[in-house]
Amino acid sequence: MKKITYMIWMLLLVIGSSYAQQEKGIVGSDNWLDNWTDFNPKTADYGEPSQILTGNITKDTKLSKRDTYLLMGNVFVTDSVTLTIEPGTVIIGDFQSKGTLTISKGAKIVAEGLETDPIVFTSNRSVKKAGDWGGIIILGEAPTNKFGNSSISSLYGNLDSSSYRYTNYGGTNTNSNSGVLRYVRIEYAGKKLKDRSNFSGLLLASVGNETVLENVMISYCAGDSFRIIGGEANLTKAVSYRSSKNDFKFNYGAQSQLTNSLAIRTPYISSSKKARCLEILSYSKKEEIDFTKKGTTVLAKNLTLLNSSNDLNEHIKLGLIKEAIFIGESASLDINKSVISGFNPAVILDDKIMINQENLEKIKFVDMYFNNCNGNIFKEYNTNNEDLENWYGNRSFYNVYAKSQNSETFIDMKSEKRPDFRLRINKIIAANGKN
Repeated sequence: MKKITYMIWMLLLVIGSSYAQQEKGIVGSDNWLDNWTDFNPKTADYGEPSQILTGNITKDTKLSKRDTYLLMGNVFVTDSVTLTIEPGTVIIGDFQSKGTLTISKGAKIVAEGLETDPIVFTSNRSVKKAGDWGGIIILGEAPTNKFGNSSISSLYGNLDSSSYRYTNYGGTNTNSNSGVLRYVRIEYAGKKLKDRSNFSGLLLASVGNETVLENVMISYCAGDSFRIIGGEANLTKAVSYRSSKNDFKFNYGAQSQLTNSLAIRTPYISSSKKARCLEILSYSKKEEIDFTKKGTTVLAKNLTLLNSSNDLNEHIKLGLIKEAIFIGESASLDINKSVISGFNPAVILDDKIMINQENLEKIKFVDMYFNNCNGNIFKEYNTNNEDLENWYGNRSFYNVYAKSQNSETFIDMKSEKRPDFRLRINKIIAANGKN
């Protein structure tokens, strides 16, 4: 009888372990990166375009999987119309004309791919590189903390004056709906501009909370992968891979949620100053801001922020690895159940932020896994972080600190076709404190 009872307990333990999943970092009973992502897009061949997208789209339009589209110049979806894109459709951004797709204020994009048939935006060059084309821009009607109405007309360079009205964003409708991006890949975007800045892979300006943004992957972007200006854009299962600049940048009063999402940096590409996984600001220029309005607030849960360095100490010496998160003055971050692995250090707070209880209660790190970072949380230009270590190292925050190699930490990050960046089962033990 005892033997049978023992066997039943062992069977239950095996079954429980097979269905268990780590609660920190990206989560899922299955690897949700399977099928729709591509971590080696240079090998893909989509053939020659059969259709051209150019000028303004002024009536409801549907792009079909049976065609491959060339995105030429500045394409605007205008006049409150909807651009619908079928699963499996490929849109190729033109290098020469800096192809960009802008969903103007009041218009919609409905790009609903499938896990097994994603929608792909990519480069038309035979040897693809970051910054080959512009990117996707969605302009909505939700608020920012700027004075008055706003425009991104300067972003396009020599834009025809008749198109200026299509570059406005902002309003008062937090529930506005700019459509759907689901199972979408954006590759090699971020074309350089004349002022030496770059397009973003996906720019969301004043996008309202009824907009659906799920399972979007941006890879090899020369600018910010995801740039959020104001609004209430919420992102789930977003992936940024090998961005040259920020993976996720929030600014100008954004009220956003970022959930179950992944950012992977590499010291060989992502080495420029001010290039982080998360950059959370409330302004770039103080004179633009109405401080009676809400500053930027980001709620983040189950993120994995990873630097894929295979020689962390050497790359730190060479200055190729920076912090994972930067938080600016008047901005708030509430992040929990997330992993930060392999940075220098994990987090930096703007030097304008006074270190006191009032400010630190706006910047929360709870139930975190800080792994293999050269320091954890610092104030900018300050090498003494004892006060911050004492605050966030308090057992009530349930933060864990470790020094494990990436290969030991994640399930399988070496596979090109099906990498799995979930934490290994039982990797984190119930322990707190600082290393």
